[in-house]
Amino acid sequence: MGTVIMHNVVSVDGFIADDHDDVGPLHEWYFSGDTPITAAGDQEYDHSGTGGGIKVSRASAEYVRPMWESIGTIVMGRHFFDLMNGWEGNQPAGDHVVVVSHRPKPAGWHPEASFHFVDGVTAAVDKARELAGERVVAVSAGEVGGQILAAGLVDEVAMDVVPVVFGSGKRYFGSIDGRHLLEDPHVVIQGDRVLHLRFRVRR
Repeated sequence: MGTVIMHNVVSVDGFIADDHDDVGPLHEWYFSGDTPITAAGDQEYDHSGTGGGIKVSRASAEYVRPMWESIGTIVMGRHFFDLMNGWEGNQPAGDHVVVVSHRPKPAGWHPEASFHFVDGVTAAVDKARELAGERVVAVSAGEVGGQILAAGLVDEVAMDVVPVVFGSGKRYFGSIDGRHLLEDPHVVIQGDRVLHLRFRVRR
């Protein structure tokens, strides 16, 4: 089975968006460098909606590119799906998406896209692992990510920490209860206006 990695861009005080779901300056580093993020075969990723593609510092590109290419399945919550309209079926990484939701896929929504709507975090991770095979399952941080971590189903926590303080908003770990220990970071990479960190979850 592939590794389950919880991931998101986060402010230094632990928020992935403000109270109104606005990410503000958190994603500016995706567009402020000179190195494009390219997929295998040199096809450029572009999920910005601007046609300009994602361009980051060289240090960030050398970290982000292989991480994105390793992803087989993304797991996200229904709120995030509705907010982004599932990237219109064109997710930024991976071949499949599993949405944790009590409601089914919207009628007629991009039938060609490999999006699966599953009730409950354990069933969602099981489905994501089945779809991903040996590739990584990337869990979007936030409420659902925190629930998956609390259920003991996350292997690693990955954070792209941006030097901004929000003060309030949507927390990286959601409203998780209890104490959860992580190992020392095994990845520490400084990009421009972002620090990439990865921690294994202590069992």
